[in-house]
Amino acid sequence: MSFKTILLGAAATVALAPAAMAERGADGHVNIIYWQAPSILNPYLSSGTKDIESSSLILEPLARFDEKGGLVPYLAEEIPTVGNGGVSEDLTTITWKLKEGLLWSDGTPLTSADVVFTSEYCMADGGGCAQFSKFDAVESVEALDDLTVKVTFKAPQPNPYLPFMGGQSPIIQAAQFAECLGPRAPECTEANFNPIGTGPFVVDEFKPNDVISMSANPNYRDPAKPAFATATFKGGGDATAAGRAVLETGEFDYAWNLQLAPEVLAKMAEGGQGKTVAAFGTLVERIEMNLTNPSADLPPETRATVAEPHPFLTDLAVRKALSMAIDREILVEIGYGQAGRPTCNLVPAPELYASSNTDCMTQDIEGANALLDEAGVVDTDGDGIREKDGVPLKLLFQSSTNAVRQNFQDAIKAWWSEIGVETELKNVSSSVFFGGDPGSPDTFQKFYADVEMYANNFDGTDPQAYLAQYRCGNEPKPSSQWQGENMNRYCDPAYDALLDELAQTGELEKRGEIAIKLNEMLTKESYTIVPLVDRGRVSAHSNSLGGVVLNTWDSELWNAADWYRIKE
Repeated sequence: MSFKTILLGAAATVALAPAAMAERGADGHVNIIYWQAPSILNPYLSSGTKDIESSSLILEPLARFDEKGGLVPYLAEEIPTVGNGGVSEDLTTITWKLKEGLLWSDGTPLTSADVVFTSEYCMADGGGCAQFSKFDAVESVEALDDLTVKVTFKAPQPNPYLPFMGGQSPIIQAAQFAECLGPRAPECTEANFNPIGTGPFVVDEFKPNDVISMSANPNYRDPAKPAFATATFKGGGDATAAGRAVLETGEFDYAWNLQLAPEVLAKMAEGGQGKTVAAFGTLVERIEMNLTNPSADLPPETRATVAEPHPFLTDLAVRKALSMAIDREILVEIGYGQAGRPTCNLVPAPELYASSNTDCMTQDIEGANALLDEAGVVDTDGDGIREKDGVPLKLLFQSSTNAVRQNFQDAIKAWWSEIGVETELKNVSSSVFFGGDPGSPDTFQKFYADVEMYANNFDGTDPQAYLAQYRCGNEPKPSSQWQGENMNRYCDPAYDALLDELAQTGELEKRGEIAIKLNEMLTKESYTIVPLVDRGRVSAHSNSLGGVVLNTWDSELWNAADWYRIKE
């Protein structure tokens, strides 16, 4: 079956659950806790999940992905398809119709000009748009009238649902961000911290890396929503404290991403104040290998590109040996239990796009040592540390602060010591690590370390934009305000050519074959990405919070407008 065949019919949609309230704000206050604190409320200037998801309470896309990966219109009247005329027969354009009467939270009309501006904002030179891969195939975006927007692609797009879809690509107000194009984008503090939106809530006060105070959007399109008059989004702390706040003390109503050992969660659940919800999606805990030299002796421009290659991680044998030394089964056991499974893939789902590669599943310390010996990466001075061309294999291994991640770091450090690699561990507060502050040396975008570990995923069920993150030129660098998605600075013209082929391929089975090949180029062939665990998402909500539908294909807060207080 081809994408075009799917597009010919009605797109998959679901009716959102009716809110159980009489009027907007009738259910008082709701408390949300994310142990990674938001640092900005503009998803175009951050790749951090906590920034994207907190923003989704305020900013909305034209359409979202539901909990099954189906397409659901939000600001759009309907999902464009070939069948309803919204997607051209040759798949080179998609035309969106906005719902009538939509207002920004400040009471001004939302029009097609705002949609066009959003594309200009992300595609502007020097702006460092963190979600640029969503617009990678876009030729132009034009307003046909006040409610109609036409997106034209550079070539036929079997999957035209990339720009303006999901929590990573919402619509921003042209009037508010008009002076924030290109290099000025990160300088617009007021707009980035207090965006005017169309979502269920508006920002009353934002304290970066701490707390967001919000109230119901008075101009939200459904007069009965949201049920809550006010909301607090608390950030920071750790996953343990967040879990306890919902499951044991009942202080909070919703806790995100409880990255905790299974026995810890089970004990918390005995508190009786809430329940956990879990689902698998595309969230992969992984190690990225830095292909550039992170030495502090080099200028930022050099550290950002492969102009100065890494002294030993550019050696395939070293990268492969590091992967071979890891026991992924043990990592699952100590970190996730039934909420995790070992993986060798960056894209573990849907099944169509998942490689059958299992080469990394069995730890092989002996084989890793033999591989390094054969490559001439040996210990020449007897200190227990191998050298590559005279450079000792000493790694700085960074990740965000979290008990599970630090347990992983400890275990991996021990395994790497068995193959003659010395490892220094570093953990950085999540609000800083994922924050995207161009002035901080500790962000995962700058990657001032040899290897780093984190997890993220992609909107929807198609990995095209996600895999496009590793296109040549998409690396974070000073000229892009340190935004970009190619964290390890991978660059292979053959990979880029295959990306272009994927963008023009409509037959689903063939798309799957290409995506699997791209995945394997990053993992099985180059080991620039070393997948560890396919993580199930585990969150929790209070027993009194109704309407929660866990969604691993979009923002977890995708349907917060439908949340309500269950009356006793």
